Amino acid sequence: MSAEPVLDRIAAEEDAGKRLDAALAEWCADFSRSVLRRAIDAGHVTVGGRERKASHRLSSGERVVVAQLEPPPPGPLPEAIPLDLLYEDDDLVAVDKPPGMVVHPAKGHWQGTLAAALAHHFGDALSKTGGPTRPGIVHRLDRDTSGVIVVAKHDAAHEALAKQFADRTTEKTYLAIVTGVPDRDADVIDQPIGPHPRVREKMAIRPDHPDSREAFTRYEVAERFARHALLRCLPKTGRTHQIRVHLAHAGYPVLCDKLYGAGPASHGPLHRQALHAHRLTIRHPATREPLCLESPLPEDIEQKLSELRTPAT
Repeated sequence: MSAEPVLDRIAAEEDAGKRLDAALAEWCADFSRSVLRRAIDAGHVTVGGRERKASHRLSSGERVVVAQLEPPPPGPLPEAIPLDLLYEDDDLVAVDKPPGMVVHPAKGHWQGTLAAALAHHFGDALSKTGGPTRPGIVHRLDRDTSGVIVVAKHDAAHEALAKQFADRTTEKTYLAIVTGVPDRDADVIDQPIGPHPRVREKMAIRPDHPDSREAFTRYEVAERFARHALLRCLPKTGRTHQIRVHLAHAGYPVLCDKLYGAGPASHGPLHRQALHAHRLTIRHPATREPLCLESPLPEDIEQKLSELRTPAT
């Protein structure tokens, strides 16, 4: 008896004109494009009962069958990616994550992740609590946010650190260059965050949405410039995109934020949102003593601040 196909689907009107490989990437989101391409090349994918090339353009009503696919790997494949370690002992390691690096594998980001780099540098010497795709990873940062991220080396450390994040006893300090200049030296944004009503990748301030969750961010003005400011942000909660959503809501979007900003996506040396996880203070999971982990400002944000500090001539 033959096995059930992985996919048996009729192309809809909105699929007409799509390349076969692009359509499969949408329909089989748990598999990387390279796995899907190998299945096409091996003849495991048919369209209308015939093998097709990856570049085949679908027509409405065509039947697409994927007979088999390689199973996704149980965890990230190790990659020899350099890591900048801020701290390491027998229980945990703190990494200075560069901008542009995704923390763990996900759709569209199967390679070049922090998880893959950790797997190369530490092998099995990381906690398993987060599951096979997130070895040692206790919390996360957005792809284009740089700075401190802490990683647990064993399950007991992971559980102790995760509890601190859940109980909101960690102290997090982010630095952000924003568009606009706040009048107040400090302020609090206490607004719930939920899914955006139209854009799947975004979050939004949605007080009445059932999936919204409370979110609390305090910010302080560290420096003022003509049309920008450097803010010190101290989030108490840890919602997805929290600082970016809150600052945009307050009228001071993070500079070069492609999702929530109103200006250009690049600004001189900056080609990503000017947001940096500068400091994280935790209690060490073994000694229970306070441990302050700090990442210096990366070069692109430092260069932008230098520009802003230089008076226009």
